[in-house]
Amino acid sequence: MTTLATPPDVEFSDLGTGDPDETTPGGSSTWYFRGHNFVLAYTTLVAGDVLERDDQPDEYVAILPYEECGVVIRASRESEPVSGKAVVMVPPGSSAIAGVDDCTVVRLFSSRSTDLLDKARNRDSYADPHPNTKPFEPWPDPPGGYRIRAYRLADLRVTQDAVRPGQIVRCSTFMVNFLAPRIGPRDPDTLSPHDHDDFEQCSLAVEGEYVHHLRTPWSRRRSEWREDRHLKCGSPSVAVIPPPMIHTSEAVGPGTNQLIDIFCPPRLDFSLTPGRVLNEDTYPLPNQ
Repeated sequence: MTTLATPPDVEFSDLGTGDPDETTPGGSSTWYFRGHNFVLAYTTLVAGDVLERDDQPDEYVAILPYEECGVVIRASRESEPVSGKAVVMVPPGSSAIAGVDDCTVVRLFSSRSTDLLDKARNRDSYADPHPNTKPFEPWPDPPGGYRIRAYRLADLRVTQDAVRPGQIVRCSTFMVNFLAPRIGPRDPDTLSPHDHDDFEQCSLAVEGEYVHHLRTPWSRRRSEWREDRHLKCGSPSVAVIPPPMIHTSEAVGPGTNQLIDIFCPPRLDFSLTPGRVLNEDTYPLPNQ
């Protein structure tokens, strides 16, 4: 049996409140938060403003988490309008996301976007590599080449899985699981505690309220043992859960509760289940 080092603590932050980490001349505000292999940029985008990337080293992801949103994405001599809840794969190189409406855009960048690492408000937590998390390695290029690929949730079928019902798409750098919205609290007798050996789980709450239940496995040294945590959070907020911490998220809000799970690079276990990843024919698996 592999012995894993005691994991660091969960990383957590509210988003969209307090002073932003960056404000554009056009008035858009961005909060940066990172995991071991990625940076999350949460932006309140002002209509008419533009979020640009030059010399982007690899594919990145833009999430529109709310229906009330419209943008135009430009990259690789393409231009595509996107509105409503969506996950968009954006090619390497130069790109721009222009706001049509005032709306929220969440961008996901791998750790190869080194210019963004130090912008993250929790950058000190990753001054040293985390012991149990595999370093980032991109998955193979799509055979059809890189281009803007927009997946609108209204156009996707929902996979019904006993543990992870939702709409899952992946690219060469990320997997995004837009979990089915839950109306009202989750039945506390149907929770799904689990752990991961060598990758983080980023859970982005975009509606409602959650309790992230967290348990650190015991090592041989009792001095390293920790009490369970029950982290109550509103939305928008982000939690990055390190391996092999045992975790489950319980929706507790009285209205709509919406969680988006993010993995960098994509999860191989989910990808090996035929039909679970909705765009599995677009992006190949790595060599086994």
